[in-house]
Amino acid sequence: MSSPTGPASGLPVRMPRPRQPGRHRRPEPLVAPEGAPALVLAVPGAPGVASRSLAEEVVSIARSELPGLDARIGYLDGDDAEFPSLRAVLSAAAEQRTARFEQARAAGVEVKEPDGPVAVVVPLLAGPDSALLRQVRQAVMDSRVAAELTDVLGPHPLLAEALHVRLSEAGLARADRARLFTVATAADGIILASVGGDEAVQAAGITGMLLAARLAVPVMAAALDEEGAITSVAEQLRSSGSQQLALAPYLIGPEIDSALLAAAAEEAGCATAEALGAYPAIGKLALAKYTTALGIASPQQQGTPVR
Repeated sequence: MSSPTGPASGLPVRMPRPRQPGRHRRPEPLVAPEGAPALVLAVPGAPGVASRSLAEEVVSIARSELPGLDARIGYLDGDDAEFPSLRAVLSAAAEQRTARFEQARAAGVEVKEPDGPVAVVVPLLAGPDSALLRQVRQAVMDSRVAAELTDVLGPHPLLAEALHVRLSEAGLARADRARLFTVATAADGIILASVGGDEAVQAAGITGMLLAARLAVPVMAAALDEEGAITSVAEQLRSSGSQQLALAPYLIGPEIDSALLAAAAEEAGCATAEALGAYPAIGKLALAKYTTALGIASPQQQGTPVR
């Protein structure tokens, strides 16, 4: 039991380790630069409790990787109240930056007038979706705020890892390639379901190749928003010898109606895994887009351990 002034008598006291000298010492933890732009996560789809919880978890992961990060959430279909729109979030960020500068100047503090982008907008999308990205760009333009818009999160090896984990959680793939046990319901063919047309299918296919290498089974991408595409790919996989198919959503979640996913899986006659959701890689990729846009080193580049 501890007292207000420290540990109770007789208990060991943990002292901080001395800083290791020399070229092999650990780097200092990376923190967000003073006055850095906000990271604004642009969340697609109809706002709701589930999408807010997911987005909050993603920005929480990003903040844990970069202490001091100003991370905010803007909804493409927000109502400016419980679910603030992307436009409103960007406008608020600009107003707050101006207010901080004026307060500091009024207090006699020598501060540089803020310049550069107010925010870096990161779309919460695994793959390209031209309709949603147009909506994001329009919201940025309507806000009249200096903001940079990044690419979507994929394709990326971390997304292949996330897909693998979601399949293993559903009992559709073994969790670890190094362990030679089998899963009774493991799929011998994977369909990656994307939205956004041909461009999205091609991007999903790149991550699909990485997933195929992890699982040693064929993986093909198909457009969830194209009628009959999932069923067509399922037939191709079955004709090539795969019999136990699984649908792996190459989606984070809010961008698609879950009922559409379930209907496609039923029509194709295959089991389905959960969407990527707030898997830790999603937060790390969002942060990587932010740091790349600003030209600053990521925590991984600084040597900070990846959790």
